[in-house]
Amino acid sequence: MRVRLHELEAQLQRGLAPIYLLSGNEPLQMSEAADSIRAQARQQGYTSREILEADARFDWNRLTAEANSLSLFAEQRIIDLRIFTGKPGRDGVKILVEYAERPPPDTLLLIMLPKLERSQSNSKWVKSLEKAGVLIQIWPVEGNRLIPWLEQRMRKVGLTPAADVIPMLAERIEGNLLAATQEIDKLLLLHGPGVITPEQLSDAAADSARYDVFRLVDSALQGKVARCERIINRLQAEGTAVTIILWALTREIRLLCSLASEVEKGRSPQQAIAGRREIWDKRKPLVKKGLQRLNTSGWRSLLLLCGEADRAIKGQDRRDPWLLLQDIATRMAGITATPLTFSF
Repeated sequence: MRVRLHELEAQLQRGLAPIYLLSGNEPLQMSEAADSIRAQARQQGYTSREILEADARFDWNRLTAEANSLSLFAEQRIIDLRIFTGKPGRDGVKILVEYAERPPPDTLLLIMLPKLERSQSNSKWVKSLEKAGVLIQIWPVEGNRLIPWLEQRMRKVGLTPAADVIPMLAERIEGNLLAATQEIDKLLLLHGPGVITPEQLSDAAADSARYDVFRLVDSALQGKVARCERIINRLQAEGTAVTIILWALTREIRLLCSLASEVEKGRSPQQAIAGRREIWDKRKPLVKKGLQRLNTSGWRSLLLLCGEADRAIKGQDRRDPWLLLQDIATRMAGITATPLTFSF
């Protein structure tokens, strides 16, 4: 059967299904849904867990072997199957359909994969798993849904947002729910339960973000090349995920590319910036400074460089992603293109 994400807890309380199929591209909600399923399974005596990662070289017979093997201590167990590509292939389809027809009584199969395309949703293997268990498709929290989601999240941990706090937080995280959760946890740690003001939100970000990605973006807009390099080095040393840094840089470059296009069509920088509600008043001078540094062509070239960095992160480009990120940030700050080191 199909269950919406907000219905999952109620479904778990009614009893565990033998199979759960989680599909989506939103990491926080995917992780929390999987955690809820595992927690409920542990309460029901599922004390053993086997993780199977189905990449291109995965032997699907391992799933059959796990399903058919008997635990030495007759434990109930969870098989945690991650299908990274979302496409199990011919062998995987066959095994999954067979598993759905005869799921072992002492095993819970939890499958996680990216967003299902429409053709996949109607495929035999998905239909078989859905019939035998529960299918949960997880969608991004976007548009009008983000504001109430953030408010509910804050109130759930005992924080009461004052006026303007939620819009400020929404603008800061721009759909990144993991970043939102981190910000909320940070506020709770700093101030405890109670009312949170816009000043507290800004101060919390400044206190803990000495070298974070938001400071990197602001430093680039300010034209502070050396600071950009220091921040990049610090983020790398601290093990910050390159995808988060690239997301922040790409988001700002897309905005500046759009603004630069408006300026080339005859609008003044002030007019172009004033028409964007997503730019806080305090950031408008900063954005204006960055906007005056490059024209539309320059910002578009940086957007292309962001695409190259994305490919490098995914292993499709041999260049060092950290050097590419440094090149992007320093070019935003006004430095000319620098040679990049290739790693073979």
